Amino acid sequence: MNTKRVGLYARVSTAEQQTLPMQIAALRDYAERRGWTIASEVQDVGNGAKQRPKREGLIKLAKRRHLDVILVWRLDRWGRSLVDLITSLQELAAVDVGFISLTESLDLTTPTGRAMIGMMAVFAQFERELLNERVKAGMAEARRNGKTFGRPATARAKGEKIRELFSQGLSKQQIAERLHIGRTSVFRAVAGHLKSPDNVESRTGRTTSQQSNVPINDSGAIAGNSSEQVTPVILQLR
Repeated sequence: MNTKRVGLYARVSTAEQQTLPMQIAALRDYAERRGWTIASEVQDVGNGAKQRPKREGLIKLAKRRHLDVILVWRLDRWGRSLVDLITSLQELAAVDVGFISLTESLDLTTPTGRAMIGMMAVFAQFERELLNERVKAGMAEARRNGKTFGRPATARAKGEKIRELFSQGLSKQQIAERLHIGRTSVFRAVAGHLKSPDNVESRTGRTTSQQSNVPINDSGAIAGNSSEQVTPVILQLR
C-alpha cells in the first residue's frame, strides 16, 4: 500500500505568531500517527489578506498530483470566508485530494466529511445571496440620497476646455496630454462639437446667405438678366 503524501498548512496572524510552532507540532504528530509522508510544510503569517500565495502554492501542488491530502489546524486558518473555504475544498475534491482539519475533526477522505462539505456549500450559497441583497439594498438607498456610481465624468466636465483648445489650433493629442485625459475622450468631445446644430450653421451660413442674397424670379433666371440661369447648388455637409 502506498503511503499518502500530506501537505501541512499552518497560518497565524501577526499578533499570534507564538501559536505557529504549536500548530506545526500537532500537524506533524497527526501525520506520523497516520503513517503519512510529509511532502510539503507551509507556515504562513498574515492578517486576512485577500491573496495568500503560500496557500495557493499548496493547492497547485495538489493539482499536480504531488499531494494526496492537505492537513490544517483549523478551518479558519485555511479559508478567508465560508465561500472561499468551500471553493477551495471543491477544487481539491475535483482532483481527488483529501482535506483534514484537526480542530473540527473534518475529514474529506470519509463519506461523513464529504457530506459535511455539501451542507457547508448550502450555507455558503445562503451567505452569498444575503451579501448580494445587502449590496443591492445599500446601492438603492445611496441612489435615493443622490449618490452616483461608476467612474467620474472627468472628460465630460472638461468639454468646454477641450473645445476651447481645439479652436486655438491644438491637436487632439496635445489636448489629451494637457488635460490628462484619453485621446478617445477628446475625439468624442470634438466630434460632438463639430456636429452640433450651431456649429453646422456657422460653417454653412455664409454660403446660404450668399445664395439668399441673389434675386431669382419664378422662371429660375436672375432678376434683371433673363439670359442667365441659376445652377442649383447642392451642399453636402460632412
